[in-house]
Amino acid sequence: MGMGKSGFYYPGADRLIHASSVYLLSFMMLLALTFWVEVGECQAQPSQCHIQKCTTNFFSLTSHLNPSLYGFDTEFCKALRAYSACTQHTSKSCRGNLVFHSAMLGISDLMSQRNCTKDGPTSSAQPEAPAEPCDYHGRQRALGASENSHPSYLFCGLFGDPHLRTFKDDFQTCKVEGAWPLIDNNYLSVQVTNIPVVPGSHATATIKITMIFKPHQDCTDQKVYQAVTDNLPSAFMDGTVSGGGSNGRSLWIVEKAAGQHLEIHAGYIGTTVIVRQLGRYLTLAARVPREVAMAFDESQDLQLCMNGCPSAERIDRDGHLPLPEQGPRWAAPQHQYRKLHPRASQGLAATQRSDLTSEAAMMACQAQLEVKDIYFHSCVFDLLTTGDSNFTSAAYNALKDMEALHPIRERWRIFPSSYSPVPRHHHRLLLLCSLFPVFLLDLFQ
Repeated sequence: MGMGKSGFYYPGADRLIHASSVYLLSFMMLLALTFWVEVGECQAQPSQCHIQKCTTNFFSLTSHLNPSLYGFDTEFCKALRAYSACTQHTSKSCRGNLVFHSAMLGISDLMSQRNCTKDGPTSSAQPEAPAEPCDYHGRQRALGASENSHPSYLFCGLFGDPHLRTFKDDFQTCKVEGAWPLIDNNYLSVQVTNIPVVPGSHATATIKITMIFKPHQDCTDQKVYQAVTDNLPSAFMDGTVSGGGSNGRSLWIVEKAAGQHLEIHAGYIGTTVIVRQLGRYLTLAARVPREVAMAFDESQDLQLCMNGCPSAERIDRDGHLPLPEQGPRWAAPQHQYRKLHPRASQGLAATQRSDLTSEAAMMACQAQLEVKDIYFHSCVFDLLTTGDSNFTSAAYNALKDMEALHPIRERWRIFPSSYSPVPRHHHRLLLLCSLFPVFLLDLFQ
């Protein structure tokens, strides 16, 4: 699981320095301390002599080494050469400094003792931190990822009636009534349960989210989180708020707003999940490393985030939402619908929504969503379908969660196919076509 460079790290190794080195290292530490307290004549030109920094760097580079493990001498010699180079750079300003000259003697003795050559590779100024097995990013670095490279992440979001943004950045509006798997891989399973929001419409919304964080080595036991309408707990189902390993920091819950907004961080798999309740319904946004998301077999291929909704469950047509011309006209008495779906009906506004026009819905959505992308059009669709103004906040917060988690800024905005800007050469063609009849008319007059 990427434990760093083999043989170099051992907890508490700084206490295990070889006996033959203890005297010299202790002596050098004593000299460093005398530099700190600036005793009498020992500190000629203290503002220019930087031997303290050289000594501090040396002990930072060696404190994690274990002389009983393979490779100690190589790394120790690298640190000594770096220490020697540092002292040489400050030698002119350290003339007459007893600490500086004592350090030079100590370096020479240690290099002779460890058979270190004067020429060779040196350690960097900052020691490489050992990889934490329950830290996904640390494991990636230990496996050879460069400092400037980052794991490839995928984003998935679900909100509204419900609108799905898949790992492939496809945007869909689906029925998916009942329980459906959103994410299902070897590390994490997320299932959502949706119910119809209004009679006479195929639109549904999410009232329940269940997440299973599967057991993973020493990082965490299995943890289950479940949220339902009006119950967004700040703990897993066993009452804990974190899971195993790294002092509980491999998996933990952060409550942002009681009963309304929380985040679950699974550090051991580099995953973040945001759950909200807005009105009577739940929303979810997730960022998952590609290698984690792809860790599944054929029996787990029904995942909405991975493959989208089945074609029979789609409400939109290739990304285009068929908007009602005006608000919902109830296909059954509202009291009957409330009896069938009490949770859903509680989110409906008390006023009559049959008079809600497309223009009014667009104005309401534009108050929070200035750009007319797919989130704006989803907001309009939800308002016209349900009459529930909470869906405006759902679309807005879904957009903000996406911006917080989606790894590629250039892909944030998605526009419905029917609203795609017309290319410039198409504008020119349309202009020529419109002028052609006028040209013919003038020609035959």
